[in-house]
Amino acid sequence: MPEGRIKKLISDRGFGFIEGDQGELFFHHSEVNDITFEELSEGQTVAYEVGQGRKGPCATSVRVTG
Repeated sequence: MPEGRIKKLISDRGFGFIEGDQGELFFHHSEVNDITFEELSEGQTVAYEVGQGRKGPCATSVRVTG
């Protein structure tokens, strides 16, 4: 499972971006596991899977790792 850091959160719209080995990936709040989207913070380290969204690659199964 790749790891990266949360680069930006758009809380009022329910999505964010992760900076990882594959560059910047979009993620939707519905893909956050084990904690709520509201508990995430920018700079936090996360593990995720890479999936395919409507506009290209995106992060899925996002989990905090630490």
